[in-house]
Amino acid sequence: MDAEPRPEQSAFRRSESSPIHRAPWLEDRRQRGAACHGSSNLKVLHTSDWHLGQSLHGRKRYEEFKSFLDWLSAVMEAEGIDVLLIAGDVFDSSTPSNRAQELYYDFLLKASRTCCQNIVVIAGNHDSPSFLDAPKEILRSLNVYVIGQKAETAEGEVLVLHGEGSRPQAIVCAVPYLRDRDIRIVEPGESVEEKGAKLVAGIKEHYRDVCELAERKQLELSKEGHPKIPIVVMGHLFMVGGKTVSGGEIGELGSLTQVGADIFPASINYVALGHLHIPQRVDGAGHIRYCGSPIPLSFGEAKQEKTVIIAEFGDAPPNIHVMPIPCFQALESIVGSLDEITAGLSRLCEDGSDAWLEIEYTGAELVGNLWEIFHESIADSSMEIRRIKNRVFSARALAPIQDEEMLENLDFHQVFESCLDDSKIPPDERNGLLASYNEILQLLSEKDPRAD
Repeated sequence: MDAEPRPEQSAFRRSESSPIHRAPWLEDRRQRGAACHGSSNLKVLHTSDWHLGQSLHGRKRYEEFKSFLDWLSAVMEAEGIDVLLIAGDVFDSSTPSNRAQELYYDFLLKASRTCCQNIVVIAGNHDSPSFLDAPKEILRSLNVYVIGQKAETAEGEVLVLHGEGSRPQAIVCAVPYLRDRDIRIVEPGESVEEKGAKLVAGIKEHYRDVCELAERKQLELSKEGHPKIPIVVMGHLFMVGGKTVSGGEIGELGSLTQVGADIFPASINYVALGHLHIPQRVDGAGHIRYCGSPIPLSFGEAKQEKTVIIAEFGDAPPNIHVMPIPCFQALESIVGSLDEITAGLSRLCEDGSDAWLEIEYTGAELVGNLWEIFHESIADSSMEIRRIKNRVFSARALAPIQDEEMLENLDFHQVFESCLDDSKIPPDERNGLLASYNEILQLLSEKDPRAD
């Protein structure tokens, strides 16, 4: 993970948002503004991929999410954050639970009472565009701008954010996750490659339109006496070269929808991306970033350092600081023989661990009561076993099928590939079938059950 030297801590004067959208009961923000000391710089916090409501092997994670959101609001206050960007996948499902919704709205209310002057939220591929958009006019009174679905024109996605006295502070290109139906015209007889090319072309054209409009607005503001207003682009998409982790990402149309960093013109000061869960730069560019998910969403992500990103804008290029997020719930994977696993569990018990566990038994002996053995080993601890994989038992019971090929351990892509293997589909036909299958999965995942 890239980590620039952290600038000296500084507080910021709390500025007022545009009075056009101010609700009378928010006037107490004037008094709280005294707590944020003055600075001519703009501080933007970038976060994404919250996946509120997600479960880990049947275990709800609301306490983790609440701990993260409490931590985030405290950071916003301590760091004097002026603008918060949430780059998609707010929820894990297009039909989020009441508890997940409560966490979201409670956070927005709490964040609006910090030094933060504006919040921008875009939808990701997991979100329901219509659900996010439904309360957008009410949320505007909190200076929360929500873009759930592709706007009819670029004007609807290019926001000029205002601070104290309606002074412009940033131009944000808030581009939500672009669905197939938003950007591609289907024509009969198209090949898989032609469909992919149209998708990429549609994404590039859309970003070109919003970025050009942002540049024009920046020029207009400069002529009005507001020079050097930064342009920030938000997106939820898969960039070429993006790193993923096994079990942590869901594939989309293979590699067909990956786009390059050249879709962002040189005038863009910062690009706040969501969709990939690993914090990373894009194409080596320091100002084009994925901040990653705030908590590990699978055991495969357990060893990652989770982050948010703070970009501070002054007269020079933005000063970018990668801030680590505390671990709110430890996840541990233990792999080995029976003796190795029980020894590992004993060490965790001695350390007072409260981790959630994934255990994979790889010993040579057939042991049929692993659940009882391992649960007894941690009976006096606060640890929880979320998953046990018994590779030997599966191999003997369903030979020659291996444990990783058990249906409960396969994702949709692996199941389809197994079907292709069983049907002895030749290699020259597999790519087309895989791409078509992935396209069907993508269309199903993009269906918005709240649209009607």
